[in-house]
Amino acid sequence: MQLDQLVCLVEVAKAGSFTAAAQHLHITLSAVSQSIANLENELGVTLFIRSRTGAAPTPEGQVLIKKAYEVVAKADELRAEATGYNNTQIGELRLAAFPGPLLLAMDAILDFKRDYPYIQFNIEEKGIDHILEDVRRNQSDLGLVLLSDQFQQKSAGLSIGRLLRGQMVIAVNRHSPIALSTSVKLEEIQHEGLVLYNEDYLKWFMERHQQELDPANILFYTNNTSAIVKAVRDGLASTIGVDFSFWNEPSVQQGEIVLVKLEVDHSIPVDLGWVRAEGKHFPKASELFIQKLKYRLSQYRNS
Repeated sequence: MQLDQLVCLVEVAKAGSFTAAAQHLHITLSAVSQSIANLENELGVTLFIRSRTGAAPTPEGQVLIKKAYEVVAKADELRAEATGYNNTQIGELRLAAFPGPLLLAMDAILDFKRDYPYIQFNIEEKGIDHILEDVRRNQSDLGLVLLSDQFQQKSAGLSIGRLLRGQMVIAVNRHSPIALSTSVKLEEIQHEGLVLYNEDYLKWFMERHQQELDPANILFYTNNTSAIVKAVRDGLASTIGVDFSFWNEPSVQQGEIVLVKLEVDHSIPVDLGWVRAEGKHFPKASELFIQKLKYRLSQYRNS
């Protein structure tokens, strides 16, 4: 049994005659007749009642034709999916990302551009609230953000996908006494000078734990991630964030900055996730990029 035979079977059923099916398939009438005859011989079933006015399915044929429809539809779906992976894919992907996730996604971005060089990739680094607004206004196709219970209050009109579960850490200079621990309680770092990324989630976290973390020890908030990394690397301060935000940071990979887990009572999970506008078509470029990102994240998780 060949797929071409099933295509002929479906087309004859749709067209109601062998002649019309041959015209639609751009093959000869004899080719269609031979294909159906061979299929009937193989199955041991008469599929059509032929007449001068056309071809009508037999009762047995109706059942088998329905199955053939499903097989042909799946074959078409397979071809369409394979075409989506072709490196001649064209289009545009507008990505807006929170700094930590953007650094983590960089390998996936480079993988994506290597495999799909004709897709134009535009990337902007922004705070989470600005990302959500851009996605809602169709100024970005996809956003990479931190997802938490607090985030749910802002998610109206958005579709959300979770990628990775994270935990809160303190990032310290390698010579800090804290670097010798695998985890610390908030009380143990209450006198630690902190420089923090200027983001609502971190501000909420600090306010929630202000009894253990004195706000007076926050040296400054900034959107300049390079300044934060330099301050920690030079031993001038420490910073707090979600662990996966630091994984691709060179200073962490080289051991100049050490991540230590924060022991937080009643900790609220924080995930890395993607967002897009609800109810809008999901561009193929976005789907392909998320697949690349999931693969890269699985490598980080298992390393």
